[in-house]
Amino acid sequence: MKRVINFNAGPAAIPMEVLQKAQEEMLDWNGTGMSVMEVSHRSKEYEAMHNEAQDLFRRLAGMGPEWKILFLTGGASSQFFMLPMNYLFDGRKAAYIVTGHWGKAAIKEAKHFGPFDVITTENPDGTFTRIPKQEELKIDPAAVYAHMTSNNTIFGSQWHYWPEVGKVPLVCDMSSDIFSRPFPADKFSLIYAGAQKNLGPSGVTLVAIREDFYSLAQEQAKLPTMLSYRTHAENNSLYNTPPCFSIYILNLTLKWLLNTIGGLGNMQKINLEKARILYEAIDKSEGFYRGPVEKDSRSQMNVVFRLTTPEMEESFVKEAKAAGIVGVKGHRSTGGIRFSIYNANLVENVKKATDFMDEFRRKNR
Repeated sequence: MKRVINFNAGPAAIPMEVLQKAQEEMLDWNGTGMSVMEVSHRSKEYEAMHNEAQDLFRRLAGMGPEWKILFLTGGASSQFFMLPMNYLFDGRKAAYIVTGHWGKAAIKEAKHFGPFDVITTENPDGTFTRIPKQEELKIDPAAVYAHMTSNNTIFGSQWHYWPEVGKVPLVCDMSSDIFSRPFPADKFSLIYAGAQKNLGPSGVTLVAIREDFYSLAQEQAKLPTMLSYRTHAENNSLYNTPPCFSIYILNLTLKWLLNTIGGLGNMQKINLEKARILYEAIDKSEGFYRGPVEKDSRSQMNVVFRLTTPEMEESFVKEAKAAGIVGVKGHRSTGGIRFSIYNANLVENVKKATDFMDEFRRKNR
């Protein structure tokens, strides 16, 4: 068996320990004589695992029972319309802090449901290279929520402080950095994240809603059944058949974070070290590698940089693959190189990647 070093942006690397456990249980999960993919979602065995995953999430996040944990489908992109559908009605307005591609995608959907203000750091050429300062955040206190994206996978920027938005409920798309570090759950009213970066495989989207914000949601009867948060909260995300296997892998990944890594504080230390190693390799390259993001906004999850020419970047991607390092081509809309160093990629992989970077630079200067 040959395993590559996987820096894909999503679906992304999954911890080896999790993959091995899933392999071990593939044909006989939990003594049922079936795979978890074959067990009824109404069975006591499945429900116990489903509920355990919710409890593990709350424990790692420092959330109490006042948080409703939902397992939904449709990816984080479905939350771009589901959120405003549930909250922008009867003249309510929102605020969107747009720091990258996915923030722009969120407002594209929100416009169908109600008014909102936009605060953006978009450059004239359509790129994003920084996170706004606190003093730039002028949030209307009448807004029903303020939406942010904590990490920008395409442009490689990340919030390194949590914004103050007054009494306005703060909503965060944490898809690409959730559980990469601790965060103050009490600052937020709703968090959502596609699982395919740090929580497990694609197929399940986690939504956490605090009770006081949940109470403001649109009545279930006024929405399509499957697009109401109330439908899923009132049925423990079991109104219809959930993505059982994806939730099972999420459960194992949360156990890995808790028991093997030792929690989010330890995970943050590992991620800071990975980012330090990569950015040091970029900064010492004397311009051979060029990072476009302002240093105080650099992402600890998606490290993006450019080389001198597109042809040089193509060569970098090709040679990296030959060296067993995959998933480093930048997003199709931006080009360049991108290393997505999510939780499952530990320090050893990043060191091997920077060894390759140093050798590639030596050969091509």
